[in-house]
Amino acid sequence: MKKVKMVITLGLVSLFLAGCAITLPVAATSNAVGSKVGTSSATVYMGGLMFDADASIRTAAANGGITKISTVDMKVSNMFGVIMTYECIVTGS
Repeated sequence: MKKVKMVITLGLVSLFLAGCAITLPVAATSNAVGSKVGTSSATVYMGGLMFDADASIRTAAANGGITKISTVDMKVSNMFGVIMTYECIVTGS
């Protein structure tokens, strides 16, 4: 009986810790790929609650000190639709 409870408990814990993430390309320019990388992110709770969220390209470029943008990617992480994180990743020089 203890083993069954342990298996059920581990199953439930792993279910709550599970999530997924995907990174997709958004844009590319003709500028040479630089060595600088900047990011910005926004977290959404319960499908609509956001606090101080800014996942813009401009903020990501400023955070990385980028003046000439080469590529823009968007990474989306999802935790059962309850907590979603959007991260903008900008590369350039």
